Amino acid sequence: MSRQASRRGSVLVISGTGGAGKGTIVERIRSQHPELWWSVSWATRPPRSGEVDGVHYWFRNVDEFVALRQAGGFIEWADVYGVLKGTPEAPLRGALAQGHDALLEMDIQGAINLVQRIPEATVVFVVAPSLDIQADRLRARSTDSEPDIQRRLDEAHAEHQLALANGFRIVVNENIDRAIAEIAAILEDSREAAPRPPE
Repeated sequence: MSRQASRRGSVLVISGTGGAGKGTIVERIRSQHPELWWSVSWATRPPRSGEVDGVHYWFRNVDEFVALRQAGGFIEWADVYGVLKGTPEAPLRGALAQGHDALLEMDIQGAINLVQRIPEATVVFVVAPSLDIQADRLRARSTDSEPDIQRRLDEAHAEHQLALANGFRIVVNENIDRAIAEIAAILEDSREAAPRPPE
């Protein structure tokens, strides 16, 4: 019997504060584990330089987003600094039913909403070793204004505490290779715990 037919897929969510390096970690995890089903979220903002529609996000306008939301088509959605982001439900549910392990990247609001619908999901919350390092990383990527960077730093502590309160797995990204190895081990644990149908 195939793996897909013998088990329900597991869900691994990567979240974290801005500048913690979660995007780089996700890219490396996807490269090392190409078998993971990647969930592409919708977002109501224009793509940043280098981002591709359908790969990084499905970039949609507000009217399209609201229409799908009103139809109950998102498993989670959130208003993040004025940008609507959401995870389409049908593709994710279909992948899990076929036994595919799913990887998602989202902000902490989305992660909290998702685990309310899929309690067995595993959430890893990535943090930088310090606020100074986080600030350096945010400035280095040159996508945020200085006021935006300060806002993200102000909110980082609150998000970290929220992650702890929700029982999320905290990974400190001081060394990228160690962080990825830690998350890879968490992925294997979540796969082992994935539900299996009765014999």
